Amino acid sequence: MLDKETLNLCKRDPQLRDLKIKNIEHAIDQAEQMIRESKMSQEELIFLKKKISNSLQELEILYLMKN
Repeated sequence: MLDKETLNLCKRDPQLRDLKIKNIEHAIDQAEQMIRESKMSQEELIFLKKKISNSLQELEILYLMKN
């Protein structure tokens, strides 16, 4: 989850917020691609899916700040 300082920075600086959004979107895309193409163990897949879920929550918060 986004820490308080990062949230404050994103509130004050729209460019930083938009960059953070782009970075998270890219990370999610890459993780989803890894899942589709991989032969990871079940534990590794669960870990990666949890990371994606957390990132999606962060994106929602940043999108709400944007609007």
